[in-house]
Amino acid sequence: MSFLSLIGFFFVIKFFMYFILFFTGDSDFELWWYNMFSNKLAHAYTRDDGKIYIVYHNDTLKGKVVWITGASSGIGEHIALQLSKSGSKLILSARNKEKLLQVKNHCLEISGGKLSANDILVLPMDVTNVSKHVSWFDSVINHFGKLDILINNAGRSQRAKWEDIELSVDREAFDLNVFAAINLSRIAVRYFNQIGSGQLVATSSVAGIVPPPFSATYNATKHALHGYFGALQREKVHSNIYVTLLCPGPVFSNFLKESFTAHPGEKFGLSHSPTDNRMSAERCARLSCIAIANKLKESWIGKFPIIPLLYLSVYYPILSNKLYELYGYKIIQKIRDNQPAV
Repeated sequence: MSFLSLIGFFFVIKFFMYFILFFTGDSDFELWWYNMFSNKLAHAYTRDDGKIYIVYHNDTLKGKVVWITGASSGIGEHIALQLSKSGSKLILSARNKEKLLQVKNHCLEISGGKLSANDILVLPMDVTNVSKHVSWFDSVINHFGKLDILINNAGRSQRAKWEDIELSVDREAFDLNVFAAINLSRIAVRYFNQIGSGQLVATSSVAGIVPPPFSATYNATKHALHGYFGALQREKVHSNIYVTLLCPGPVFSNFLKESFTAHPGEKFGLSHSPTDNRMSAERCARLSCIAIANKLKESWIGKFPIIPLLYLSVYYPILSNKLYELYGYKIIQKIRDNQPAV
């Protein structure tokens, strides 16, 4: 086989793998590869006696101190549960203390005895109160003596017509989704600089890559996260400080119900249908933790057809725009919410 024939053969194999992945996978190719061949996470299972057993597979997150904002529900809650299986020590933050305590108890139960109550710190906080970030950060260091990973997960989505959105909603969304995460992350990075290592994680969205309609402010906040953390990735390229951007698509959670609208103080209020084509928060969290464990820079997560649509939009934008002109926003609404967004 000639050299050019060999190159052609590898291109055919690569195309075939992408084609299969498009229809069967729920992540981008890089994350799929690590999920299949370099998992680095623990597995929990229950035997007939009802006890939970943990099997470790070179788990790089075992013993790590991980701070999760937005940990009281949804993806954040399930990331906490996954990390508890891995033996990570946790700081759980959100506004609702009672829900955080419930998550803590569930984490202790599912850890299979690997964690004690002192290994999980419940730290209630409103992340938008940036004046208290330093004192909250100090509380974490005083409790555990260190911090290895900060996961910025707190945030809200939006459903509204572009021209109806009041500027106060833009400001409120940026305060929560962007400025809170950036301020807390800068405190963490200064600490990581001192100790010589650390990892920042931000829950972005596929909306931070390709902006869907009727979520203009939310899209802008996620694009802003990519701008901020993308710059940090490049500044720290030759250091032991890593940045991971998680980009999930539609997930079963209370995200839609809690979404911003066009008007301040208002929530979208509608819930998902259990028959929607959405990824479970548990599956999303597991893939997210695989990305974190392998220090991936950016990971796309979503059920079909999210991943092929992303590849199409990013690598073939002209074709993507033409298809959108043909089929319009209704098909995007159906894929994302299975109902009219506004």
